[in-house]
Amino acid sequence: MYWKGRRQSNNIEDRRGTATKGVIGGGIGTIIVVLLFALLGGNPSAILDQISIPNSEYANDYQETEEEKELVEFVSVVLAEIEDVWTAIFKENGREYILPRLVLYSGFVDSACGMAGSSTGPFYCPGDYRVYIDLSFFNELQHRFQAPGDFAIAYVIAHEVGHHVQNLLGITDEIMSYRNRLSQKDFNQLMIRLELQADYLAGVWAHYVNRMDLLDESDVQEALNAASAVGDDRIQKSTQGYVVPDSFTHGTSEQRKRWFYKGFKSGNLKDGDTFNTDVL
Repeated sequence: MYWKGRRQSNNIEDRRGTATKGVIGGGIGTIIVVLLFALLGGNPSAILDQISIPNSEYANDYQETEEEKELVEFVSVVLAEIEDVWTAIFKENGREYILPRLVLYSGFVDSACGMAGSSTGPFYCPGDYRVYIDLSFFNELQHRFQAPGDFAIAYVIAHEVGHHVQNLLGITDEIMSYRNRLSQKDFNQLMIRLELQADYLAGVWAHYVNRMDLLDESDVQEALNAASAVGDDRIQKSTQGYVVPDSFTHGTSEQRKRWFYKGFKSGNLKDGDTFNTDVL
């Protein structure tokens, strides 16, 4: 992606190295529970108080490397491009786009959805309109998930902001309203559709970035590799040696890649209705 010298977003909070209380060992299971609870209108701190995991002070003498400094600049440019694209799309549809904030943290972070650790991975919290990212994830994306490249990073950010778009459009609230009305298996299917739509929205953003001649031939492939790398089937296969489709919450590698590419080719909102299609 051609990004050097382009506008950087001011909507970034750098909390790296900030002392905070961390939920040690909480992991992704904790944050999912807290996110769902918050989306359903509950107080996240109430459920955190019920989790029998000890809290401890997390302090970090964080010193930014030159590589991280450049990465922050890149993330800032990507967020700026996302802001411009979605502001224009919302305006075309008679809506106002509220800019999200992107929080950089190291180790642990406190959000309106509760405490999260870097093992959670990047996430969006609808309670405070913020995307949370520990930059160490991008190293993991390259080495553990075998998805290198700057546009792989851009895809991750665009996907999380896709959840922000869903939140502004009221889609998130509507889906979460089914949480206590469906079985876990059926609700998981809704979550997959929510995640695939966020992939589609990331593709829509990439469509406009491509129209601005900011991409080279390898960029889209980097995004497709990243989307494929974080499919439920691929992650389960690599971590436990087998897959359990009923437990999927994000979609398969093929689905995630396909919906991102569909958004990239289409460039509009109307083709991204993942909730009213028989074929995901």
